[in-house]
Amino acid sequence: MSFNRIFTNGKIFTADRENREANAMIICNGKISWIGKEEDMPSVVGEKIDLQGRRVLPAFIDAHLHPLMLAETSKQLACTPPGVTSIEDMVQALKKLREEQSPDSWIEGWGYDEGKLEEGRTPNRHDLDQAAKNVPIVLTRTCTHILSVNSKALEIAGITKHTPDPPGGKIDRDEYGEPTGVLRESAGDLVKNKMPVKSLEEKVGALAEYSDTFLAQGITGITEMMADHRPIDYFEIYKAAVEKGMKQRVALYYNWDEFQQLDLNDPALFDRKQSVYIAGIKLFADGSISGQTAWVHPAFIGDDENAGISTTSREELLEAGEAAKKYGIQLAVHAMGEQAIDQVIDTFYKRADWLEGAPSVRVEHASLPTVRAIQRAAESGIAFVTQPIFLFAEIESYLNNLGEERSRNTYPVKNILEKGIQVAFSSDAPATAWGDPVNPFVGLGAAVNRKAYDGSDIGQEQAISIETAVELYTKAAQEVVRIPFVGRLALGFHADFIVLEKDILQVDKADISSMTVEETYMGGEKVYQKKV
Repeated sequence: MSFNRIFTNGKIFTADRENREANAMIICNGKISWIGKEEDMPSVVGEKIDLQGRRVLPAFIDAHLHPLMLAETSKQLACTPPGVTSIEDMVQALKKLREEQSPDSWIEGWGYDEGKLEEGRTPNRHDLDQAAKNVPIVLTRTCTHILSVNSKALEIAGITKHTPDPPGGKIDRDEYGEPTGVLRESAGDLVKNKMPVKSLEEKVGALAEYSDTFLAQGITGITEMMADHRPIDYFEIYKAAVEKGMKQRVALYYNWDEFQQLDLNDPALFDRKQSVYIAGIKLFADGSISGQTAWVHPAFIGDDENAGISTTSREELLEAGEAAKKYGIQLAVHAMGEQAIDQVIDTFYKRADWLEGAPSVRVEHASLPTVRAIQRAAESGIAFVTQPIFLFAEIESYLNNLGEERSRNTYPVKNILEKGIQVAFSSDAPATAWGDPVNPFVGLGAAVNRKAYDGSDIGQEQAISIETAVELYTKAAQEVVRIPFVGRLALGFHADFIVLEKDILQVDKADISSMTVEETYMGGEKVYQKKV
């Protein structure tokens, strides 16, 4: 038996180019059965809901983030302003956290950015030893590519003066060759692999609880960009989280090493109509700009010898690409620096064509694409998935590492779009130095204004319209991620949409980043209501 909900008196931005604006829609059994002008609406019986003239958008799809990590770090020490603005603040906060935890618990924190610390440097083991010497401390830098650990954590991991740098990683050392406690890229795994493993129940509970935060931000579609098979398979974790109440639709991208361990005989694993499915394989071609591990050209300012770290090879990329082709899924490759982006695009130049109607290869972040790389990506149908919040929130590190002119030319979204490349916006949360890292409105505001949080000009010539920015977080994100029948408000699509307190298409551009969601709907059901 069908059930209708009739929404009227709204300002509906559909993100559907064939029917761009509407003010009414009919939802039947969770899907849109009609949308258009109220005077043209057919006569139906059902529950009527007055949108009171408010702006309606399709619900957001975050095309690149780490939901499990985000949920877990929300319970860790936030090493971000305004609470932490110096290493001394960090030490005091860690001492307090230790007093609140059991004596043998690991102490974890996230989000520090040396560019925002008064000392202007990365915290090392000597700093962290002041907070605790007998309990391991692990702090994850905002980019998630660098760890700062204390002496106890180094001891547990067996990292000494004689430990070699692992492939694709670097152990920072002092003038005597002793580890400083700063571990870059794969070197961080030496400590991570020794940390206590949270139970399935703990992980599931964290995700289910965080679902409400996503809904409050208007996010109903998410990606897990670092899915693992061990010690607990992420497919199992996310399926259990959905059963426990997590409402988001989830696309999983498995780390390449972990993907090779999976039992892939069940075709249902790749069924995009399910609430959780395997969408692709993830590889890293380099690290981060803010952590000076992106594979760049020219080198970072102040160190002509440091052009970052290359973390994959053409052979590995091709092998992973063949696996993605075999299973009909995408290959997503993290690449920020010029050399890393070139490596990915040159490897798949005119060979990224195994999926029909969708990008086979995604370049994640695409911070510093050259003119040549943009042209070759356009010729190959390679998509870019980028994060406007990065430059907005991490301006200090970009200026310190790249300089003003080069920073302004990062993330050239307007140029990329003009070349016809598919682009999706996302947050990469929690991998950014912002207290509210998953907030889509911060990213939208950054893309439209091209100003950093401190007012710095971050490339006005690359600013885009708010309508385009919204599409990159909705319709375009769906086209890249491929969660079916979302991202637009159109006939036959799921009725996933948000109602805003103000009209985002009409407000002053400076107010976009501070906007909030009043209501979020999934399948025509209200799943979030802002508290008055």
